[in-house]
Amino acid sequence: MIRSSLLVSVIRTLRGIGNRMIERIWRLGAGARLFLLTIIYSGDCFRRFHLTIREIYSTGVMSLLIIIVSGFFVGMVLALQGYYTLQKYGSSEAIGVLVALSLLRELGPVVTALLFAGRAGTAITAEIGLMKATEQLSAMEMMAVSPIARVIAPRFWAGVISMPILATIFSMVGILGAYLVAVPVIGVDEGAFWSQMQANVDIHIDIVNGIIKSFVFGIACTMIALFEGFDAPPTAEGVSRATTRTVVTSSLVVLGLDFVLTSFMLTV
Repeated sequence: MIRSSLLVSVIRTLRGIGNRMIERIWRLGAGARLFLLTIIYSGDCFRRFHLTIREIYSTGVMSLLIIIVSGFFVGMVLALQGYYTLQKYGSSEAIGVLVALSLLRELGPVVTALLFAGRAGTAITAEIGLMKATEQLSAMEMMAVSPIARVIAPRFWAGVISMPILATIFSMVGILGAYLVAVPVIGVDEGAFWSQMQANVDIHIDIVNGIIKSFVFGIACTMIALFEGFDAPPTAEGVSRATTRTVVTSSLVVLGLDFVLTSFMLTV
């Protein structure tokens, strides 16, 4: 009797794991299909580029405040932490290089992507989920209007365009915050701060790689937000769970992609 009940519990556990794996694979395939359809319908989106401009304002311009404030404080913290670490080795004048490389290579694209997922990504998921719950997407299909061309594609390209710009602004503001802490407050030489940064920051290795990272993160975060909203059950609970999954999935994907891209860029 005990063996049979144990066997039943094992079978149920394995069945549950199998069902979850099948669901994950199905969602991955559905997301890839939505991505391909978005690329296919991008021509219609570009012909109505005013829709993309409107979404750039919603996702990019409306995210500027949190990007600027976060970048400013991250830069100041980097300057403080970096100065007291470099001071032990007599290299406090290299604080500008440390801050610039940290922001351009890693913190700028990664933190911007996380903030983008938390602010713009959740807004995209909730908006599309509510459009699905109120049957606005179904109404478009009945009027022979493609929801992918009208709703999905403009938001996708808005996120892809906005992310590198936001990451660049984040890094610039972070360097400014580090300068205000390192030079006027701590007393680092201003000439050494800027000259060492200029001499050691490479355009192709540091700046271009950071832009490539932010571009890839923009594709990933925006596509995840769009898919979660498009696939959300048409209920209030379904939309709320989809919004939560957007933040969690985007954060994990960004960190994983950052490791893969960094490994690839350092070996090439």
